[in-house]
Amino acid sequence: MALILGLESSCDETAAALVESDGTIRAHKLARQEEAHRPYGGVVPEIAARAHVEMLGPLVEAALEEAGVTLDQVDAIAATAGPGLIGGVMVGLVTGKALALAANKPLVAVNHLEGHALSPRLGDQSLEFPYLLLLVSGGHCQLLLVEGVSRYRRLATTIDDAAGEAFDKTAKLLGLGFPGGPAVEQAAMRGNPRAVPLPRPLVGSGEPHFSFAGLKSAVARAVNDYSAEDLAASFQQAVVDCLVDRTRRALTSVTVQPSALVVAGGVAANKAVRGALETLAAEHALRFVAPPLWLCTDNAAMIAWAGAERFAQGLTDPLDTPARARWPLDPDAEKVRGAGVKA
Repeated sequence: MALILGLESSCDETAAALVESDGTIRAHKLARQEEAHRPYGGVVPEIAARAHVEMLGPLVEAALEEAGVTLDQVDAIAATAGPGLIGGVMVGLVTGKALALAANKPLVAVNHLEGHALSPRLGDQSLEFPYLLLLVSGGHCQLLLVEGVSRYRRLATTIDDAAGEAFDKTAKLLGLGFPGGPAVEQAAMRGNPRAVPLPRPLVGSGEPHFSFAGLKSAVARAVNDYSAEDLAASFQQAVVDCLVDRTRRALTSVTVQPSALVVAGGVAANKAVRGALETLAAEHALRFVAPPLWLCTDNAAMIAWAGAERFAQGLTDPLDTPARARWPLDPDAEKVRGAGVKA
């Protein structure tokens, strides 16, 4: 039984966790930065990095204390090494390297996206490979066939904005505040999802990918003609329709029978998204698996768990492993048209 210390600092949440290789979460400590970024309507990288510097050490100490262990009793240190805001990633990775060196423990440099991709297995130990994963967050929107630890086949990605990014920008356009995703979801509960005729980019297309930039632009054009609640509800329904359509296409085109349809990432906390995907899974006689809501957003438990899965296969990393702003799960995937920066 291995005990892994996980560190997460890729965006605006600082976290430390201790997780055992059987999935037991011994401790999880998280510090949010919402108040620091709220005046700016989004995450300011420099503010985020400085907060990580201040918070991460005390969070590690608190996690060790809660778990009742010392650093010497930890089997490995797992730290997010990318992708993300490079300043924050560097803070967490350098901290992880320092702890690993000081305690003479192995370092596991975790891809943040792999943390999300494997997080459903932390919440559901019966989930078996391969599974079809919709990874949907503030920076990424992808469909992946998860064949095993460190084995990912990208089926689709966004050609412009990610879904979570579109939620955040829509919240800003509607004056709903920060963080944007939960704010839009709350406003949508009071609105009519059919009130505003918004586009569904690429729905019905033979192309496998996602696109949300045009939807966001349509919201901007309609902002003075409809209530914020109706726009939020109509926008959310459009996103749901796009996610379901693209996932349905992947389910009908994938050549390997997946064990389940899985959703992960920050947008996976959205109840409308979950409900629609659960219905889609039932249509295809598949299990539907989603992590608990708190494991959808950025956290250190998923980083520790990904570290545990990698550590069990002997996948550790040298102390000169670099921090990466971009780090695709499937580096061999064909580049998509457009900017392709979210690939």
